[in-house]
Formats: sequence, C-alpha cells, structure tokens
Amino acid sequence: MNTWSHEQLERIKQSDDLHVAPFRQDGTTPGTPTWIWSVVVGDELYARAYHGRASRWFQAALAQGAGRITIVDMDLPVTFELVQDALNNQIDAAYQAKYAGHTYLAPMIRNESRSATVRIRPAG
Repeated sequence: MNTWSHEQLERIKQSDDLHVAPFRQDGTTPGTPTWIWSVVVGDELYARAYHGRASRWFQAALAQGAGRITIVDMDLPVTFELVQDALNNQIDAAYQAKYAGHTYLAPMIRNESRSATVRIRPAG
C-alpha cells in the first residue's frame, strides 16, 4: 500500500485547489481535470463528488481505479477506491472543519455526496 508523505499531506491539507483526472477508458490517458474539495483524515486523502454517484469524474474514478491529481505544485499518479460508511462521519467532520462557512458545505455532507466518497492514494 502506498502512502502520502507527511510533507505532501500538509500541503494538501492547506489547499482547496485539488483537481482530479481519472483515466479514460484506455486506462492511461487522464481525463479532463475536475476541481473538487478534498480533506485529510489521519494519513489518508478523501474527496467527494458534489453531484453524488452521477458525477462523471466519480464514475470514471471507480471504473478505472486510477488517474492523476494536481494540487499546489504537485502532479501525481493516484488510485481511487470507494469509501465504506464507517469513515463518513470522520470525513464529514473534516469537511466541516476545513470548509466552515462555505455555501457548498451542506451539500458536501448530505447522503448523496457521502455515497460518492473516494480515498485517493499515491500510485506506484
């Protein structure tokens, strides 16, 4: 299992500028980068699809299981995996702490978005 370095996680925590690009059907070409909110819980990176499971980036992330992210000045190959419900309360709390006061916070912690939560890990 690949893990984030402490330095990478700290940089990711401080930014709200994460772009995901799951691979296209060929499994090697990154799709169009999509800006999303992300949070760090423990030593793991998580993201949710605002439009839930209907989101195209989310569907591609699950289908391909890999892609790239761009955040701060890092462009990294990653894997995506669906998160089970047990972690969603902790992820909700991280979203509430990081994005307190934002208009889009409430939709990000509703059931539709919770069901579209992925863990993002470095590939390699």
